[in-house]
Amino acid sequence: MATQTEAYDIAVIGGGNAALCAAMTAAETGARVLILETAPKPYRGGNSRHTRNFRCMHKAPLGPLIEDYSEEEYLSDLLKVTGGKTDEHLARLAIRTSEECLPWMEEHGVRFQPSLSGTLSLARTNAFFMGGGKSLVNAYYRTAARLGVDVLYEAAVTHLELNGDRVEWLDYTYEGQSHRIKPKAVIVASGGFQADTDWLTRAWGEPAKNFLIRGTPYNRGVVLADLLNQGVDSVGDPTQCHAVAIDGRAPKFDGGIVTRLDCVPFSIVVNKDADRFYDEGEDVWPKRYAIWGRLVAAQPDQVGYVIIDSKSLNLFMPSVFPPLKADTVAELAGMMGLPADRLCKTVSEFNEACGDTSDFHPTELDGVATNGLTPPKTNWARPITEPPFYGYSLRTGVTFTYLGLKVDDTAQCSTANGKIKNLWAAGETMAGSILGQGYLAGFGMTIGTVFGRIAGREAAAYAN
Repeated sequence: MATQTEAYDIAVIGGGNAALCAAMTAAETGARVLILETAPKPYRGGNSRHTRNFRCMHKAPLGPLIEDYSEEEYLSDLLKVTGGKTDEHLARLAIRTSEECLPWMEEHGVRFQPSLSGTLSLARTNAFFMGGGKSLVNAYYRTAARLGVDVLYEAAVTHLELNGDRVEWLDYTYEGQSHRIKPKAVIVASGGFQADTDWLTRAWGEPAKNFLIRGTPYNRGVVLADLLNQGVDSVGDPTQCHAVAIDGRAPKFDGGIVTRLDCVPFSIVVNKDADRFYDEGEDVWPKRYAIWGRLVAAQPDQVGYVIIDSKSLNLFMPSVFPPLKADTVAELAGMMGLPADRLCKTVSEFNEACGDTSDFHPTELDGVATNGLTPPKTNWARPITEPPFYGYSLRTGVTFTYLGLKVDDTAQCSTANGKIKNLWAAGETMAGSILGQGYLAGFGMTIGTVFGRIAGREAAAYAN
C-alpha cells in the first residue's frame, strides 16, 4: 500500500452537492482539501446530477422566489410528509439556514431560472437551477478548482481507521493501487446504500429485487458500513428512503429525474389486478410524489399502472418514455397486460363517482372529488372519458436511503463514548437525522447545502 506523501488538511469522501459545499467552504479558509469521488469524471456529482431545485425559506422575494415562505410553514410541510419523524432542532437549522444559502450558491457559480409549470409549479418555495443539477455540479467543480481543491475520480474509499475519538487514516483505491492518507479531518458525504441491491434486499426483503435505483449506481454504502461496523452512531430506519413511482421502463440504475411520472394527480392508478389502491389526489404533487414509491412497493409484483385520457395529457411534465396509447380502455388494458373487463369496470365506477368538475384547477387543491368511492379521489377527480386513452407502468424508484450517520448541529459524528474529534458528515449520508420517512421536493439539496457548509467550516476550524 502506498502512503501519500502530500499532506491534506481535509479529505472529503464523495463528489456531490454536500461534498462540494464542504470542500469549497473549507478551502476558503486556506485549508488544503482533497475530494475522493468514486465515480468516473463524466458521472461525478452523485444524485445531485439528477436534481432540479432547492427548497428555500425566505421572508421576502429572493432570487427567483416570489412572495415569502416562512420557517413555520416550511416546518409544517416537512412534518406533514415525515409524520413528525424528524429531529426538529436539526430540521429548523436546515430550514433557517437555507435562506442564506441561495445567495451563497449564486456566489459559487449556480444560476437560477423561474420555476417550471404544471405539477412542479413551486415558484414560492423552490428555486430551480438553470441547466439542472448537472450544471450546479459543474459550476461547483469549477469554483472548487479555483480555490485549489484537488479531486481524484474513480477513487474508492475502502476504510477509515477509527482509533478512540479520532480517525487515524483513510484507505482508498486509485488507478489499480491501494493508497493511504492521514488527513487532519475527514468529511463523509458519500450518500446512502441504495445501489447495493443486496443490502437493500436484506432491509426490505424480496420485493426490493423489483425496485429500480433512480439515482447514481456508485452510492453503495461502503464507507457507511465501514463506520457503522466500528461503532459510529447511526440514525434512521434501513427500510425508509426517498422512493418515488417512476416509469416501469426506466433502467435499473441512474434513470434520474426524467423517468419520474408526475401524472398521478390527474389519473387513476391501479395494480396488476386493475384495482385502485390509494387516493391519487390527496395533496399537491410536490408534497405527495415521494409516497408513491412505497405505495407501489406494497402492490403485487411491486408494479402499478397509470390511466389518463386525452384531456389530462398536457397537464404534467412527461417522462422520457412516451405513454401507451389506445382508442378504448379495453384496448389499453390489453397493451398493458391488465384484465380488460376489470379495468373497464374500475374506470366506469370511477367515472360514475365523479361530480361537478367546473372548479377543476390543476396546480392547487380544488376539492373536485369523487362521491361514495373507496378509496376516494379528493382532488382533480375528472371522468376518464375522452379518447385516446393513455397508460404508463409504474415501479418503485429509490433515490437514497435514510439509514446513515447520526450528527449534531455541527455535523459532527459520535460513538457511544462521545464525539469523534475529526469526523463530520453531510448530505444523504446523514439525512436520516432529519428525514425519518417521506420526502419534500428539493429538501435533499437543502440538507446537503446547509450541512455541507457546516461540515466544511467545522473541519477547517479543527484542522487549522
